[in-house]
Amino acid sequence: MISIIGTGRVGSALGFLTASTSLDDIVLVDRNKNKAMGEALDIVNTIPQNSSISVTGTDDLECISGSKVIVVTVGAGKIVTDRFDLMPYTVPIIRDMSKKIEKYSGNAKVVVITNPVDVITYCILQETGLSPKNVIGMGSSLDSDRFRYLLSKVLHTDQSQIESIVLGEHGNSMVPIFSRVKFDGKSVGLNDNQMASITNDVRNYWKPLTDLKVASVFGAAKHSYDIVRAMIKNEKLKVPASVMVQGEYGISDLCIGVPVSIDATGASIEKINLDKNELDSLKISADIVKNNIKKI
Repeated sequence: MISIIGTGRVGSALGFLTASTSLDDIVLVDRNKNKAMGEALDIVNTIPQNSSISVTGTDDLECISGSKVIVVTVGAGKIVTDRFDLMPYTVPIIRDMSKKIEKYSGNAKVVVITNPVDVITYCILQETGLSPKNVIGMGSSLDSDRFRYLLSKVLHTDQSQIESIVLGEHGNSMVPIFSRVKFDGKSVGLNDNQMASITNDVRNYWKPLTDLKVASVFGAAKHSYDIVRAMIKNEKLKVPASVMVQGEYGISDLCIGVPVSIDATGASIEKINLDKNELDSLKISADIVKNNIKKI
């Protein structure tokens, strides 16, 4: 069973993806019971003909009992300068919710979408006592696809020809890893001005997007779906995600976007080579996340 806590735009889109691909039974939870029930009534119509899965909507967190995967996608507040602006609104909600996750479904894997995702992932870990392998924040994989899109425009090709990865905070200090960019399987040389421009654009990708349509929906839902599917189907997925680091990349005691391998056992950190500037930038990003963790 997959439980999705929060049935706003992203939670509902994720519900649609999981139901239409018959991934598993789905419970939609929202403090607005009518919203959860309404989304369930809509999403249930996307279940394939030969599927026996169910979709239910509720406001009762006890219904997450027995979940294999819980997705946390509740939202509150408004981003003004960066995602840390949301902390006063989302952290109290997450603390209360985490106690109920621990009570009703302490063996589940938890996928975090709620922002600021690195801080919230850390908060859920601390409040639930779950294994670090089992709490994963989705953010850096979405950033990596945004990076890939921007690179494709600069290199005048389609996205399928580009390999790219972004690490660090899912926010203003994220680190595009130019040393690992590949175009048609080959390394790419970009000049300093190009790299600076792309870095600025990927860090601020959310600004024009929110100006035009309020918030990212489909990108966030799809990347979260990929993680959930890997866990449910036990299919190896290699992406960057926010997990607890304990010495990897010279960083400790916080959650931040690093390369991981995800399957039914959870997330395992993988080591990749970074150049000195990238590693230094990753440590700066970690310090920013850690300073904000101290505020909770």
